[in-house]
Amino acid sequence: MIKSLVGGVIAATAFVMLSSSAIAGPEVVKGPGAEPGCFAPWAADTQFFKYPKKEGPYRIALANGYIANTWRIQMIQTAKAYAAQPDVAKKLKEFKVVSTGEDVPAQISAINNFIDSGFDAIVVNAQNPTAFGPVIKRAKEAGVVLVAFDNILDTKDAINVNVDQKGLGELWGKWLVAHVPNGGKVLEVRGVAGTSVDTDRHKGIHEVLDGSGKKWNVTEVVGKWDDGVAQKATADAIATSGPFDGITGQGGDTGIVQAMIDAKHPFVPFGGETENGFRKFCAAHAADGLKCSSAGTGPAQVAVAIKTAIAALEGNVVPQSIKLPLAIVEDPNFKAGQDFFPDQSDNFFVGNSFPTCGINFTAQEIMGQTKENK
Repeated sequence: MIKSLVGGVIAATAFVMLSSSAIAGPEVVKGPGAEPGCFAPWAADTQFFKYPKKEGPYRIALANGYIANTWRIQMIQTAKAYAAQPDVAKKLKEFKVVSTGEDVPAQISAINNFIDSGFDAIVVNAQNPTAFGPVIKRAKEAGVVLVAFDNILDTKDAINVNVDQKGLGELWGKWLVAHVPNGGKVLEVRGVAGTSVDTDRHKGIHEVLDGSGKKWNVTEVVGKWDDGVAQKATADAIATSGPFDGITGQGGDTGIVQAMIDAKHPFVPFGGETENGFRKFCAAHAADGLKCSSAGTGPAQVAVAIKTAIAALEGNVVPQSIKLPLAIVEDPNFKAGQDFFPDQSDNFFVGNSFPTCGINFTAQEIMGQTKENK
């Protein structure tokens, strides 16, 4: 009888443990969510999450992949700057940063290690949108809040924070269609292969060009969102396939323009990102034919991702997919001190303000941080 009773207690305990594991993830609830001006749902049918409330302070980790360009470096610096702000720091017991390079298994391993180490939330800029299924499941079962941003995850079981990357590609495509009226040869400088950002932007550009009814001859090169890599790739493309009637670059755009100058390539319409150096060039050479659309989102989106993770840990309702606004300026509206900063580094990305989220960084706050793992 005692043996039977003990067996029943063990079985019941096991059932409770299994049940708790099954419901460790978020509850899907009706919106609206907390701070809708900041945590804007991606679409009308976006679902909303409510995680069990945890008492702080929290242990939060940033699991980054690729690091070898200025956007990623500034993103790491911005994450550290945000975590150091007094109102945020008091909610954090620990903030850990790891960059694992382009090795997808290494990034997955880092996330697994954070789960095993008992971190409350993990923020990730994913090297691949589809390779993270098992670790997403582990995070959900462990009750760990997983927030992907920029390069997001192809899942409904984690929170995604991003701009409309395909829409950004469409914007650049429309700029070329409008400013290269007869079609022609276009140089497309892509980002890091295999990432969702590169794929989505590429799709957006080509859908617009293909649907324009004009004839386009597109030369694609890989610039990895890096000035040096993009400059060399552009120089090689000009030498072998130029001249071009228009250019679009996902990043490293300052290097792309420098390659044009070095090769004495005529300035042409350009759809590009938000680097300070690129915008300096756009303002300086507009009269020479460099007609630019500069759009994207600064690395400060990592701060929105961290803010989202904290809100979820505090038991607030948040959308599963959050849409951030683009920072856009187009010729002839480039204004010094507002859209670009003559005294700041060319490598500084402009657009690090999300006023609806209470997020706004100065260059000094960001550049005062390091890029190293912490």
